[in-house]
Amino acid sequence: MYGWLWRHLPGPALVRVLLLLVLAAAVLAACFVWVFPWIAPFMPFNDTTVGEG
Repeated sequence: MYGWLWRHLPGPALVRVLLLLVLAAAVLAACFVWVFPWIAPFMPFNDTTVGEG
């Protein structure tokens, strides 16, 4: 997959590295803004059982 991305990005190696960093930052930002908040209610991390009873 990384090879495919590297071959399809335009420009010399420095431009490709910068583009990959920008793309990775965009994916990470999208995860924090939309994906993680959407999936958080389905995760069991906030289900406390201590003190119930």
